[in-house]
Amino acid sequence: MSRTLYLPVFLLTTVALAAQTAPPPAPTPDGAPVLLDRMVVSDKLDKAREDIVPSLGATEFRIDRAQIDALALGAAAGFNEVLLHVPGVAQDSFGQVHVRGEHANLQYRINDVLLPEGLTGFGSELDTRFVDTVNVLTGALPAQYGYRTSGVVDIHTRSSTHDTGDVSHYGGSFGTRRASAEATASQDRLAGYVTASDEQSGLGVENPTAARAAIHDHKDQFKTFALFSYVIDDSSRMSLMLSASFARFQIPNNPGQAPAFTLQGVPTFASANLDENQHEQNHYAIVAYQKSTGAMSVQVSAFTRYSQVVFSPDRNGDLIFNGVASDVRRAIVGTGLEADFMVPLAAAHTLRAGAILTSTNAGTSTSTAVFATDSAGNQASAVPFDIAASQSKLGWLFGVYGQDEWNPLSGLTINFGARADASRSYTNENQLSPRLNFVYKLDETAALHAGYARYFTPPPLELVQTATIGKFTGTTNEPTVATSSPVLAERSNYFDAGLSLKLSPNFTAGIDAYYKHAENLLDEGQFGAALIFSPFNYRKGRIYGVELSGNYSHEGFSAYVNAALSEATGRNIVSGEFQFDPAELTYIATHDVHLDHDQRYTLSAGTSYKLGDTLAYADFLSGSGLRRGFANTAHLAAYHPLNVGLDHAFKFSAHREVHARLDVVNVFDKTYELRDGSGIGVGAPQFGSRRGCYGTLSWNF
Repeated sequence: MSRTLYLPVFLLTTVALAAQTAPPPAPTPDGAPVLLDRMVVSDKLDKAREDIVPSLGATEFRIDRAQIDALALGAAAGFNEVLLHVPGVAQDSFGQVHVRGEHANLQYRINDVLLPEGLTGFGSELDTRFVDTVNVLTGALPAQYGYRTSGVVDIHTRSSTHDTGDVSHYGGSFGTRRASAEATASQDRLAGYVTASDEQSGLGVENPTAARAAIHDHKDQFKTFALFSYVIDDSSRMSLMLSASFARFQIPNNPGQAPAFTLQGVPTFASANLDENQHEQNHYAIVAYQKSTGAMSVQVSAFTRYSQVVFSPDRNGDLIFNGVASDVRRAIVGTGLEADFMVPLAAAHTLRAGAILTSTNAGTSTSTAVFATDSAGNQASAVPFDIAASQSKLGWLFGVYGQDEWNPLSGLTINFGARADASRSYTNENQLSPRLNFVYKLDETAALHAGYARYFTPPPLELVQTATIGKFTGTTNEPTVATSSPVLAERSNYFDAGLSLKLSPNFTAGIDAYYKHAENLLDEGQFGAALIFSPFNYRKGRIYGVELSGNYSHEGFSAYVNAALSEATGRNIVSGEFQFDPAELTYIATHDVHLDHDQRYTLSAGTSYKLGDTLAYADFLSGSGLRRGFANTAHLAAYHPLNVGLDHAFKFSAHREVHARLDVVNVFDKTYELRDGSGIGVGAPQFGSRRGCYGTLSWNF
């Protein structure tokens, strides 16, 4: 892990040197220095930064801080729960979200700077508390967005014109408690924002049973984030983002399971007493330099990230119930550089171009306890033995793009360009990807958009399984399929079209349709006890759907509804075959099957009313159920949990107030299942949270 310290130290040194060597303010004729207005310059640079990487015809959905406060748990909610209120986002277990029928394939940005990829576990390091706005881009993305393309989640962090802060405590059902604090401060050209939180809960992972309380399901997670910005002059600045998160999760138990194997010296074992645990940590550092003048705008960033997931089995229990007990350690170190610039060429043309280079070093170490088997595959010995395996791989991604925003007619914008990408890891692949978008503003109330994008999506290096399956021949971990073809990059054609309407000053609506055809469609599944997903490819895949959204607000009242219909299918699994059942492989080879995360309809809606210093809200999510059963031929039952809440601010001065908040989640205590343990690449069953009551006290100063 010490290797991860080099670049953060370098980045910090770079910022310090920039601050020390920045030119002093130009003097006035009388010799007095001209003092920059940091807020004015920062606001101007924020707007210029947005113009470097605009949406340009992609479908864009925005959630601001007021909307977050009107959702269940408000700023205390998990960031994935905020995303569930975006059209076309489906809920899954382990905090996963699926955008437009895709498993993951999301890229995250903070203040328009790319967040490097890391290992995904139970706990996200993104904290809703530091979010001011979230912009989610989907559809036919402009050429600056590559690799992870089902959606771009761009987070803009909180800021303040004053030195402010708050401390809060949140807690309630299932032994949940969370303490957090944040502060903003500035002096001259330097501004900073820091937040930290520590949370414990008795419902860390979804319950594998329908019971109200889970067994062995405690979590403890600490997260911190810091942002520092230094204005160099009236056209440039440097910023530094630092984040660290640590988490420990107990893996919940499913009582009453029947033993499947015999372990010498352990005649009985209750599944309710299993003691499996997972430890996770994520750290990243990003430094960015921005320069914006009338002739050009540019942003250059360097980043590094370290992630680690460690799964500790219950050796005896896992051997008795599964015949396998695997101690799994995965880690990834990623570093990279990204540059984007914009140049107005003429009154009707704006050129944008950029490049990105990333290196990723991923490593896996496992120690797997197994039993010997006979020629028929039956347990031949009650004495286990260990098989150790380790691997590491250095991978590279390189991409360049260029595009022209053209305004040939009043109200019409055409953005056309291309990007070239190359991947060098377990396989060496590349692609040239054209992009084309049209936006036509009919009048002040209606706008049309349409686009086409060619996408190139390499598999996440840190998730690719390459261990020699031959090591487990003659053991209880021997796969029934001996083939393990390499995971390939997905290549797809994506079409998108939509209409946005402003039917009145208070009411907006939109409709958007999309179609994706993919070769080597990427999907991921959980094929072991650890919550570490492994990618695989379908030879062909199709994803299509339609989304509708509406939003109404007037004075203190607001309401919204988002609805989506979609279908996602794949045919013929062509990589990672050893992870699948032979009968399913044979069936999928000749049939279009639903992807395990395919959900026919998804709905989110809510309403809120603010009267003075009091806010009342209600929101709910609804879905037709994810796929289940042999080759995903069935689906789970629909679900419709309702949440309500009340928030009141007691104000003492302009910047000092105490907020008291009450949230009731799943008001009617509905029991609903997100997963039942069946389906392609699906592990244990998981149920949604039962009714919970939570209170929050926060002091703003």
